[in-house]
Amino acid sequence: MAMQVGSGDDDSMCDINTTPLIDVMLVLLIVFIITIPVLTHAVKLDNTIGNPPPPTTQPEVINLEVDFDGTILWNATPVDMPTLTQYLASEAEKVPQPEVHLRPNKRAKYDIVAKVLAACQRNKIKKIGFVGNEQFLTE
Repeated sequence: MAMQVGSGDDDSMCDINTTPLIDVMLVLLIVFIITIPVLTHAVKLDNTIGNPPPPTTQPEVINLEVDFDGTILWNATPVDMPTLTQYLASEAEKVPQPEVHLRPNKRAKYDIVAKVLAACQRNKIKKIGFVGNEQFLTE
């Protein structure tokens, strides 16, 4: 008594039925089409109309330079780190607060520049900008 599992004469299909897969994909497509407009909802902002009045007095500009050998220059005068901290603390109390223009040399160590920026941050200087960035451009 032998059992025959399949015969070579029978032309039965051995392919996967893809109809349920297509049905699921169509349902997902419809769900995504419905939910996309909800995801792209814009937030309305009420911006003030007009320009704010210009400041009555222009803030003072402090030029800080970091030389290639680590020398810190406060308006072209060499200072050390404790003196810089004292200067920054006194300048932070002024109204309007002065702008600090930091000009690091191309060959200055990053450590010194980071310490100057940290000193500005610790003394709550809010307006800091880098100037002389054209020296860092590569040709």
